[in-house]
Amino acid sequence: MVKLLLNSGPMTQKTQIILHAARMGNIEVLQELINQKTDLNAQDEKGYTPLIIACYNNQYQAAKLLLESGAAIDACDHGGNTALMGVAFKGYLEIAELLIGHGANLNLQHGNGGTALMFAAMFGRNELLQLLMNSGADKTILDARGLSVFDLAAQQGNEAAIILLEN
Repeated sequence: MVKLLLNSGPMTQKTQIILHAARMGNIEVLQELINQKTDLNAQDEKGYTPLIIACYNNQYQAAKLLLESGAAIDACDHGGNTALMGVAFKGYLEIAELLIGHGANLNLQHGNGGTALMFAAMFGRNELLQLLMNSGADKTILDARGLSVFDLAAQQGNEAAIILLEN
């Protein structure tokens, strides 16, 4: 515990600013911070990076700028969640297309074994589910409880997802 406290100082001012700019989609501020060589993969106390925050807050242009400037596409927060998992949960199709187009790993699993495909199925984001499958997401992966994307869709009563997954 003492070691953890010693190693976890407050976020730098630049980190706070880049995270806020990503959340708000402030391209001007992001570009200035990029020009100043600010760490694009800096994390807040939950492990969120500017890219994760931009994607989760549906800030397409900010996400695009961060990706084009070298932000780590598959960076994970402290729970193992990636930007792609966040947009699968939220249902942001355009940002999912952007992430997939930049090579996001479709089959990464967070701390409980869930994948972006599982999030899409559980939360009724069926357009995203289709996009992920068309892009090569693996529907045979099991989460930590041994459940598949089919099981999770069924638990949620997402019959449309089950039909999509079967085809």
